[in-house]
Amino acid sequence: MKPQILAASLAGIFLAPMTAQAQSNVTLFGIADAAVRYVDNQGLGSVSSLVSGSGSTSRIGFRGVEDLGGGLSAGFHLEHGLTLDDGTANSTSKFWDRRATVSVASKAIGEVRLGRDFVPSYRNWSRYDPFSYVGVARSSDFFSSSPTGPIRSAFGSNNNTTVRADNAVQYLLPKLGGIEGEVMIGLGEGGDATAGRAKLAGVRIGYATKAFGVSAASTQSENSLTTLGKFKDHVVGGNVKAGPVELSAAWRQMKYSTVKQTNLMLGAEATFGQHVVKASWHKVDMDGRVGATNVGANDATKLGLGYVYNMSKRTALYSSLARISNDGGARFAIPGGAAGLAAGTSSTGFEAGVLHRF
Repeated sequence: MKPQILAASLAGIFLAPMTAQAQSNVTLFGIADAAVRYVDNQGLGSVSSLVSGSGSTSRIGFRGVEDLGGGLSAGFHLEHGLTLDDGTANSTSKFWDRRATVSVASKAIGEVRLGRDFVPSYRNWSRYDPFSYVGVARSSDFFSSSPTGPIRSAFGSNNNTTVRADNAVQYLLPKLGGIEGEVMIGLGEGGDATAGRAKLAGVRIGYATKAFGVSAASTQSENSLTTLGKFKDHVVGGNVKAGPVELSAAWRQMKYSTVKQTNLMLGAEATFGQHVVKASWHKVDMDGRVGATNVGANDATKLGLGYVYNMSKRTALYSSLARISNDGGARFAIPGGAAGLAAGTSSTGFEAGVLHRF
């Protein structure tokens, strides 16, 4: 009987962890995306390059969920951005630069999430961008800290809170019909702007069905550089779907002290089987003063067109064309072109690439 007792004991040792693991799920996931890009900056000639993440940001990540029973679950999400063209990381300072969170969720009550994640204003804006904030036609070219305006005034050239926040505590609503929303509090931990730290408060609320949606978000932050008040970031948007066509519109205004930047974006996306056609029009309007500098004339518009052919659920071919037209002292440019674009000139870009999800 002793061998049988020993065998039963060993089986118990090995099967116990397997039973516990059966309640958990850990997934390795990612996107590999690369494109050939051509950018022509007026008066400076053209530059051709191989770029990463023009259809969707190249990344690798791990996420896991454990079922705790009674409608409760615990989970984590770790995501690292990649530049596929040269194999380096997107960020030199943060390994899990895209997201690093741990959470506890209830189907009835909602989710509490801790760590680095998207701020409510960005989450609300990007959902209405047909190009998902990436590529030559992306809306993100107008949210740079390079021009004199509210972003540069509040953060300098340091990391800002227009996309993500560190040291954040979030509460996300459970599924309540079409109602959705979240609250985020960012713990400033001293608010050292050079370290990318900011005290933050944000909220998002919306209602969405298969036919239409509308939502609003507001995020406010402060750091060691915001001595004249808080940096404010407000977004309102909506979309409507009619058959294979989706139309969207979004308004976003960022303000710090006496300077503000107002963005208006109109988007369209049509899906016909494996084919997707996209278009967007985006205008940025600067207003106010930074010290003695009046930035009111430094405006720009951007037109983007795109096409995606979905070869499968995981793999797609895509191409995009975009043009930025600057006014006054504005120098907004599509990334990848020659440096030194003159004020009031244009920047044109085209790219074609392949995206694979795993």
